Amino acid sequence: MSPRPPQRRGRPAPRQRQARGASVVGRRYEAVVGPVAHGGHCIVRVPTDPTGASEETRVVFARHGIPGERVLLELTEGTEGDRFWRGDVVEVLEASPDRVVPPCPFAGPGRCGGCDFQHVDLGRQRALKAEVVAEQLRRLAGLDLPVTVEAVEGDLPEQLAGLRWRTRQQYVRLPDGRRGLRKHRSREVVVVDDCRIAHPDAREPGPGTVTEQVVGPTSTQSFEVAADGFWQVHPGAPRVLVDTVLGLLQPQPGESVLDLYAGVGLFARFLGEAVGETGRVAAIEGDPTAAGHAETNCPGAEVTAGGVDEVLAASYDGAWDLVVLDPPREGARRPIVEQVVARTPRAVAYVACDPAALARDVAIFAEHGYRLTALRAFDLFPMTHHVECVALLTKSASDLR
Repeated sequence: MSPRPPQRRGRPAPRQRQARGASVVGRRYEAVVGPVAHGGHCIVRVPTDPTGASEETRVVFARHGIPGERVLLELTEGTEGDRFWRGDVVEVLEASPDRVVPPCPFAGPGRCGGCDFQHVDLGRQRALKAEVVAEQLRRLAGLDLPVTVEAVEGDLPEQLAGLRWRTRQQYVRLPDGRRGLRKHRSREVVVVDDCRIAHPDAREPGPGTVTEQVVGPTSTQSFEVAADGFWQVHPGAPRVLVDTVLGLLQPQPGESVLDLYAGVGLFARFLGEAVGETGRVAAIEGDPTAAGHAETNCPGAEVTAGGVDEVLAASYDGAWDLVVLDPPREGARRPIVEQVVARTPRAVAYVACDPAALARDVAIFAEHGYRLTALRAFDLFPMTHHVECVALLTKSASDLR
């Protein structure tokens, strides 16, 4: 797993775009909420002319609604010439049966921007995420597949209700000593005394090293991780991802495995157990600190610190049996996908935190004869729009010759 900044870390304000006409911010419309879209919002179409003189409509990416609801929508970003606008549902006129009272008092229009779906029943949240994954695969990879987003258990009962799962949390510290989180697409801070998705023992990123325990298929292992480095924030995530990757790949003794964007070696450690002393595991990681921890965490693995594209261009050529690909949010992209397929693995396990990036890369794999033959999706980030997928890409034995 490549180092990624913890979810909900303060992000830069959105880049200011050149205005294309008068601002539409503050306009209100009665509308029916359309389908969910990637990014934690739904699509709503509204007339571009508030007087009704024109039948032209504009897409609004609207937060805080549920498909099918009749709502009052207020625009929050956009000018008259933009291709789309952004908005918030500020009043529900006809509610969906899946609407619930948000368990967090800081969720809602104009409040904390960390959670997208606090107002949605947890089962429907997962159904909405499944729709997004399926739509991205259909639109970007030409695949029409059923998708189910699975719940993931942690160690607290509240986690099954979508709460108290986040083991790392970074707040904004205010001058008066209070703490807060940022509004959606803003640098503005909302004072938050208790984030409802944060684990009671959640820690903030900082200096030093921490130890994480993971129960694998055949053993329990300890992993050294930088306190400010990447580690999955749902307590059930490492185990379910390891079990899924190994279950899909079915590594055999003596096989060779490339672990790309290996992070601190979560997959490499357990893959090493599976292929045994006669097998070979090579882990490539761009962050030197994480790569250093991987060397400690994965005895017997070959660990290289460096950009995946640069390392693959210079080494680890020839045929490899298996590849684990766990890129950052933007995906692997064509140069790396093509270096992977050049090594003719019998199977690739692709771990994706962004369904659009996954779908784009799946389409590139398909150009080279690798087909998506299995897909599992996990709700590792309840109350948010984020979803983690593990895809299996395989090529027929005749194609590998």
